[in-house]
Amino acid sequence: MHSVIWVVMAVVVVWGLAAQRVPGLVWATVLASVIALWDVFLDPPAPLWIAAWSVFVVIVLPLAFTPLRRVLISAPLLRVFRKIMPAMSDTEREALEAGTVWWEAELFGGDPDWEQLFNLPQPALSEEEQAFLDGPVEQLCAMLDDWDITHERRDLPPKVWRFLKDKGFFGMIIPKQYGGLEFSAQAHSAVVMKVASRSITAGVTVMVPNSLGPAELLLHYGTEKQKQHYLPRLARGQEVPCFALTGPEAGSDAANMPDRGVVCRETFKGKKNTLGIRLNWDKRYITLGPVATVLGLAFRLFDPEHLLGEEEDLGITLALIPTNTPGVKIGTRHNPLDIPFQNGPNWGENVFIPLDWVIGGRERIGQGWRMLMQSLAAGRSISLPALSCGAGKVACRATGAYARIRRQFKLPIGKFEAVEEGLGRIAGYTYLMEAARTLTARAVDLGEKPSVASAIVKYQLTEHMRRVVNDAMDIQGGSGICLGPRNFMGRAYQALPISITVEGANLLTRALIIYGQGAVRCHPYVLNEIRAVAEPDQKRAVKDFDEAIFGHVRYTISNIARAFWLGLTSARLVRAPVDGPTRRYLQKLTRLSTAFALISDIAMLTLGGALKRKEKISGRFADVLGFMYLASAVIKRFEDDGRPVEDIPLLHFACRYCLHEAEKTLVVILKNFPNRFLAWLVGGLAFPTGRRNHVPDDRMNHDCAALLLEPSPARDRLTRGIYLPTTTRAALGRLEDALPRVIAAELLERRLTKLAEEQPLLHGDLESQLKAALEQNMLSNAEAKLVRAAVAARRAVIAVDDFEKI
Repeated sequence: MHSVIWVVMAVVVVWGLAAQRVPGLVWATVLASVIALWDVFLDPPAPLWIAAWSVFVVIVLPLAFTPLRRVLISAPLLRVFRKIMPAMSDTEREALEAGTVWWEAELFGGDPDWEQLFNLPQPALSEEEQAFLDGPVEQLCAMLDDWDITHERRDLPPKVWRFLKDKGFFGMIIPKQYGGLEFSAQAHSAVVMKVASRSITAGVTVMVPNSLGPAELLLHYGTEKQKQHYLPRLARGQEVPCFALTGPEAGSDAANMPDRGVVCRETFKGKKNTLGIRLNWDKRYITLGPVATVLGLAFRLFDPEHLLGEEEDLGITLALIPTNTPGVKIGTRHNPLDIPFQNGPNWGENVFIPLDWVIGGRERIGQGWRMLMQSLAAGRSISLPALSCGAGKVACRATGAYARIRRQFKLPIGKFEAVEEGLGRIAGYTYLMEAARTLTARAVDLGEKPSVASAIVKYQLTEHMRRVVNDAMDIQGGSGICLGPRNFMGRAYQALPISITVEGANLLTRALIIYGQGAVRCHPYVLNEIRAVAEPDQKRAVKDFDEAIFGHVRYTISNIARAFWLGLTSARLVRAPVDGPTRRYLQKLTRLSTAFALISDIAMLTLGGALKRKEKISGRFADVLGFMYLASAVIKRFEDDGRPVEDIPLLHFACRYCLHEAEKTLVVILKNFPNRFLAWLVGGLAFPTGRRNHVPDDRMNHDCAALLLEPSPARDRLTRGIYLPTTTRAALGRLEDALPRVIAAELLERRLTKLAEEQPLLHGDLESQLKAALEQNMLSNAEAKLVRAAVAARRAVIAVDDFEKI
């Protein structure tokens, strides 16, 4: 009996040490103490006593004593790693190390520090930023006629272009010292969202100059002379920028672009022997390209005559080129699914530019890939997430109103469960999209360049935009597929593939960036291991490698212990920094984070470099990390909003949905894991009691859908930040006008319906019904007027555009 107690105690101690990731000396001290106490109290047989101390001296002590471990284990192991690990190119390293890691690293690590999340300040706009949204942005949206833009002009009207330039829309990210607005990422995102909710063409036009482009690159890398020249001109719209990266032979594989520049000397503007670059390029899909006056260009630079130094291949380089430079061909347009934002190809044939047109000057030659990766890390965080949220909020506001106004079988279609199911998803997905948008923009404002988090929100929000718009189109029915001024979702539906494709196609963003980059950047030890293997100084390399590899071992052992314990207890003993509805979700997220960390680590350890080629598995890991990030954002948003009771259905729906998807995807990874024994073993450790997170139930879906069917503070909160037209000339304006009228007249219309059932000849004849109701004192004159107004408003909403025969 005493032996059993000692075994149990030993297991508990070892399990506790493993879970806490204690250093080696602690392990050695505790294990030595356990063996000594075992010897004192149980007087074990001599062979067992000798075996225990032998294991301690031969295995435990060398592992715990750092100098000895480095000599006997780490140095030989480092030599092995250097032989088996493939060399990493400079381009790969720059892409890998671009940007920063942030909250996503906490989720990746298996033990998220929730205090870190809740200590983040709430999203807020300055008085100046809010005034801009309430003033110029509101004015701009009132000027926009999307049908005129998309069908008649195929462009923004000249007065809109002038307004955008005059009011500083192209200079939101430019500091005030250069004439810009110097807005926060939160404000930048809010402006794009509001404009896009009125016109996607206008939204894209606004977001591009403030995303990856000349202004962004100049701010971080330009010379002071370049900044002084270009930034004021960009801020006041005197220059229209574009950035040419993608070409026919280099889309997602931009690092291998064939566009070339050669260092040479030529006569330039009358000055002989000017040191510069002779360029040839072929680019496409360049937004604002057809109207740009200054072109940012990415190309590979060569120096065959060694005018700059000994190296011939100088690497990817970026330059700013006025589009009126001889040899530049620009102005033709693509037609991206009939959404007529300015987008087109451009070419350069033997274009000579002086060396000081390189962004950042001579010192930045060859650093273009790093510059691009750093800029993209922040840019993905803002523009497309904002556009996605704008579409989701319009769907909530418009489709919810339409589902209450449109009637079939004498009922609003929103009362039918088939429609209600779609409405519930629209509300829940939009709630989580907005939570992720504001959280990630906050990271940028705090100085982060969250490369992995930005890829998560770009991928997840554009994908959820696709689901929201598809549900809205299903609910809108026939009127959704007939384009015209009355159609409030058709253009968003057309634009879906554009959002999915740009700034990195979602298929590759999911597999190659979120997890391919995230597995290295977010993991607490892998990047340090890679750096140690590449470190030329042997002494430092051994030291760094020792710290990384044995930290990694403790990390893996800890995740095994924690995952099994949290799985057994369903994480109910995990401490959460908040109470209320979010507490249980924090505990469940901690459990999933630990399971993810364990399964991911086992995959990296067993598959190694082959994991990046197994894109189905890496894509699923990306999904798990993404859903955990979304759930975190939802919880943060609910707490920031002051835990409004009306929003609890949205919280429950969004969190349950994310947790279910994350857990389900982990199980799918294990089902498809190449090593079946490991899959069984790790699955048993991570999910000892099976799956515990289920899809949102029908009651949650019903409660979310109900929020969209009538005006309320919760509906206003869910859709805040989009443009709401004040006239009935716009489709959304008609819906806003009709909804309260229809709701106010519903009970009165039921009386008329009952009257028509009693007198079939009155069916379908509103005026006859009203006349009979007035004669029978079923309605007053005021009530009859209310019904007429409601019916007229309904008919205006459900009307579908028709045109002359072509």
